[in-house]
Amino acid sequence: MSKTIAAISTGSAPGGIGVIRISGDNAVEIASRVFLPIDNSSLTELKGYRAKYGNIIIDGEKADNAVALVFRAPKSYTGEDVAELSVHGGLLMVKKTLEAVLKNGASPAGAGEFTKRAFLNGKLDLTQAESVAELISAEGEQSLKASFNALQGALSRKINSVLDSLLDVSALMAAWIDYPDEEIPDLSEDELKSTLEKCRNEIKALLDGYENGQTVTKGVATAIVGKPNVGKSSLMNMLTGTDKSIVTHIEGTTRDVVEGAVRLGGIVLHLSDTAGLRQSDDIVEAIGIEKAYKALDSAQLVLAVFDSSQPLGANDLDIIEKCKNKTAVAVINKTDLENALDEEEIKKAFEKTVYISAKNGDGYDALEEAVSELLGVAQFDSSAPMLANARQKNNCENAFASINEALDALSLGMTFDAVNVMIDAAADELLSLTGRKATTEVVNNIFKNFCVGK
Repeated sequence: MSKTIAAISTGSAPGGIGVIRISGDNAVEIASRVFLPIDNSSLTELKGYRAKYGNIIIDGEKADNAVALVFRAPKSYTGEDVAELSVHGGLLMVKKTLEAVLKNGASPAGAGEFTKRAFLNGKLDLTQAESVAELISAEGEQSLKASFNALQGALSRKINSVLDSLLDVSALMAAWIDYPDEEIPDLSEDELKSTLEKCRNEIKALLDGYENGQTVTKGVATAIVGKPNVGKSSLMNMLTGTDKSIVTHIEGTTRDVVEGAVRLGGIVLHLSDTAGLRQSDDIVEAIGIEKAYKALDSAQLVLAVFDSSQPLGANDLDIIEKCKNKTAVAVINKTDLENALDEEEIKKAFEKTVYISAKNGDGYDALEEAVSELLGVAQFDSSAPMLANARQKNNCENAFASINEALDALSLGMTFDAVNVMIDAAADELLSLTGRKATTEVVNNIFKNFCVGK
């Protein structure tokens, strides 16, 4: 008999409703101790996928109107009996209902324990379980779609297709080696090579798309840099839609790194508005400038801002030099003023140059297009299978290396039993990726990062 667990499954903020989820063999029985249907029937007699309206009972008294939902094993999220109590969404009411459920026999759910049970009961594989966390944390539309497609099994199907091919040739080779006198179909070297190359190419495609996928789903650390008073803070405010950064005509107004996240098209930019880059004897400003250089060095994307109303100066040239070998967009600001800038010098140094007036909000679309193209996500397909995290990537890298070793061994004329060892190693990595052969440590490590209640 499994332990019955319970947790609040809605956010920790007031809302229209709050949901307490209960899962386990005694889920419906425990829910019936704190919920009384309006028709005085017994919740324990309710069939799956049914709901009852009634009242929450706490310490023998009616405490709130509520709705109880019942799901019967195995046709539930966790694969167990599940009851969900929907109460009015005041934080105190939700908390008191959970306390009543725990008092009547349930145990507090751990982080991700509902989804972990879904995995252990065969409702999801590990890639789908991980996509649940990705779906919850998604900040951009593309990220949302990609996570949902992973939940629907896009990556699982791709991995299992490769895995089935590897297991088929491995089984045939093992049978051919162990029973040489039996009538087992011959496995030609060309056929084996072709199968392995196809599997390798499928995995390589997943690995090649990993960085773009991370850009879309996790966002990009972005530094806004430029000399003082070129409009960095105005650009920050234009992108965030708020007055997050102080804007004045006085040089050195920004003395620290101001951070914020913004969606630019389908990409989330984790922005850092930095102090103006110049030489300064002001101790406080100098510290801010040092932080700005560090932000520039560590950024995945740099938005280098230049003032179109002024000629290039020494500070501008220093920024151009610092942006070499960086993924950077030149943002020429103040296009509402008369132009005095040598644009050709900038265009030679940057792959993408856009023109904006942060003051007037002009140039947003051009900047969105330039960033999307520069980061290589303009043609991102959210419906395609995608590796979601470093664990999945590591499994694929190891499988890819083992298949390469098998192909090398084959070309060197090594025996099939030696080649098969490497094929089995690749298969083990993919089995671990989907959770069909994952260790308890790996599984526990995945679900500890989930929120409680999911």
